[in-house]
Amino acid sequence: MASGEAQDDLQYHSARHRWDLIDLQEVWRFRELIWMFAVRDFKVRYRQTFVGIAWAVVQPLAMMLVFSFFFRVSGGRPSDNGLPYAITALCGLIPWQLFASTVSSGTQSIVINQQLVTKVYFPKIILPLSSVAVALVDFSIAFCMLLVVMAWYQVVPTAAILLLPLMLVIVVVCSLAVSLWLSALNAIYRDVQYLVPFMLQLGLLASPTVYEASMVSPQWQWLYSLNPMAGALEGFRWALLGTDPPALVPMAISMSCMVALLLGGMIYFRRIERFFSDRI
Repeated sequence: MASGEAQDDLQYHSARHRWDLIDLQEVWRFRELIWMFAVRDFKVRYRQTFVGIAWAVVQPLAMMLVFSFFFRVSGGRPSDNGLPYAITALCGLIPWQLFASTVSSGTQSIVINQQLVTKVYFPKIILPLSSVAVALVDFSIAFCMLLVVMAWYQVVPTAAILLLPLMLVIVVVCSLAVSLWLSALNAIYRDVQYLVPFMLQLGLLASPTVYEASMVSPQWQWLYSLNPMAGALEGFRWALLGTDPPALVPMAISMSCMVALLLGGMIYFRRIERFFSDRI
């Protein structure tokens, strides 16, 4: 009976085309695993740490102070919205931290769990998905800190805050899209994990995290908008602070790139998934 079920399962998975997208119904059937992996990874991350979960607050605060000092010394003008720089920077750094944390953990997710990947069947996309869940916990804590800072400076959100959940979804989708590509690539080529920190450092400077996108020269806006996180971060800042809304064309370019990155990541992950057991 067991062998028959295993054969049916093998036939089912072999029948799917290698260019198919992720089977979302199958992921839903295994949804409890996402929570289990997320809880495990969260405990491992903060086990035997001195500061503990407060790192979710310390990191964006420290980066904000560093860039604040840099712009003050250099005489640069990172924003023109008239708001305190601390709030402008934190509104970019906190969602960026969600992105960076998801990508860093998601890239390693397949390799770290190689014992499970090679011995037990489950949708492998659950592993990078659990990285998103862990990063969202850190984001929630840091976001509460941001609300306290906004209250300190007496910055009141506008009606645009109703779109904040949508902007958060966009950040999460960008994070998952990149994680799908890198987790699959890292399972085949292990040097990808060494490239990711460098890519995230470049991405931090190439995205409107510590400055506004309006600071970029108009002639380069089209190129700048090819970065999906550019539109995501500007939309997040606008929804929370009520600053000038993102320009329609650059936002459309960023969102189009995000959709293409996600669909391509899903197809590539699905195509490479069958090689995980042999290559890791």
